[in-house]
Amino acid sequence: MSGISAALKPPADAVKPVRHPDAPAPGELLGAHYAQCFGCGGGQQHGLHLAARAGEGVTLTAEFTVRPAHQGAPGLAHGGVLASALDETLGALNWMLRTIAVTGRLETDFVRPVPVGTTLHLQAEVTAVAGRKIFSSATGRIGDPDGPLAVRADALFIEVKVDHFVDHGRREEIQ
Repeated sequence: MSGISAALKPPADAVKPVRHPDAPAPGELLGAHYAQCFGCGGGQQHGLHLAARAGEGVTLTAEFTVRPAHQGAPGLAHGGVLASALDETLGALNWMLRTIAVTGRLETDFVRPVPVGTTLHLQAEVTAVAGRKIFSSATGRIGDPDGPLAVRADALFIEVKVDHFVDHGRREEIQ
């Protein structure tokens, strides 16, 4: 992506990511990490219901269909919803590393409008790892995996311990 910020450029000591031996097999549907997740959970009526599949190496593909509840301008996906789809897709990559991580930074480029009723096909990969920092990128294409480019993003995820969610989440949800 052109114009990538310094915060999203891996440092010189970053290493190539390595797929964890226990990562889901290529083609395997990842499923929701939490039923109430807006991105992947089935328990969210107006959520994205994003379906992600493991790819080769440290990659994955995902897709979601833009529904009327996802629009901003009449008949078009809301930019925040598209950013959420990219964030969810990039976050799912951590399954390939078997790492718990949260979004530290997300830079999104909106290339063209995405109409309601469109299926957005996303492709994502981890590009580098430096300590607790995980660098990744994704693209979203309209209609099919080779369709017109609609959105792209670069992200930095930070590895955390499960205590992060216990310490900061709502007690009734964590139970």
